Amino acid sequence: MADVLVVAEAAEGKLKKTTHSAVTFARQAAAALGGSYSILVIGDALGDAAAEAATLGAAKVLVAESGALKDYVAERYVPTVVAAAKGYGVVVGTASAYGKDLLPRVAARLSAGFASDISELLPEGSTLKYKRPMYAGNAYGICTVATPVHVVSVRQSAFAAAEPAGGKSPIEQVAVVPPSAAAERVEFVSFDQVKSERPELAEAKVVVSGGRALKERFNEVLDPLADVLGAAVGASRAACDAGYAASDLQVGQTGKVVAPSLYVAVGISGAIQHLAGMKGSKVIVAINKDADAPIFQVADYGLVADLFATVPELVKQVQAARS
Repeated sequence: MADVLVVAEAAEGKLKKTTHSAVTFARQAAAALGGSYSILVIGDALGDAAAEAATLGAAKVLVAESGALKDYVAERYVPTVVAAAKGYGVVVGTASAYGKDLLPRVAARLSAGFASDISELLPEGSTLKYKRPMYAGNAYGICTVATPVHVVSVRQSAFAAAEPAGGKSPIEQVAVVPPSAAAERVEFVSFDQVKSERPELAEAKVVVSGGRALKERFNEVLDPLADVLGAAVGASRAACDAGYAASDLQVGQTGKVVAPSLYVAVGISGAIQHLAGMKGSKVIVAINKDADAPIFQVADYGLVADLFATVPELVKQVQAARS
């Protein structure tokens, strides 16, 4: 029997939705191992985050709270996460920018094997096997971890967000471990966050993405469609590299992985790297003037047309249907 520890991600004192995907994995792993799962919330001013974590059915919620942890610096977080992880068989977080930075360091300090970007848990008795995408999602590999402790990061789009389980988990304060002398030389400078009234791209239920074909009219064409659908805006790498869209909007292998209920690809050819970031979407709609574009191979609905004429007409039709 082994227990599972979820390393939560909090921002501005609140629990991020990414954590709910890790909790879903933890529930599956704990059931397979015959154990339980706990949630570690680390940072500063964590009252709301801890209260939300306590609704997710964990055996307990561990809170490591300190003003020194207000701004995320891996070197300051790792010692406390490692100390809290002692006694757990599996340590899990989401493969967000936070998880990708923090969890490999935790694995190294625990001398644990690391299974990254997991899309499915495949338990065989008390043995955990992990499925993960390879070659831009064109193949999947099954891996096992040979060390006593497993550190795992899960793909948010592959695990549904955990719903409240009813009841309240007990909340325990845990000690914050001071960083090493070397870590003290690492200084937090600033965090420049893009603020938007639109849904967060990685968590949105509807995403409207544009490609390089939009050129300088990227926002002019896409924004009205995103507004009428209540969608987040994404972009292909080509559009970002050309300067038509901000880099934080990039969807794909080297950008953000999304799996919304509806994904609208406008002027995107469907390069393999882009498909790796969005082909898990429930419904894919593609608009492209090239009938042979690879995007149509994965699209549920495809329209071969001039996007500059089609998208404004689509906006009008949606508005009319909703009026």
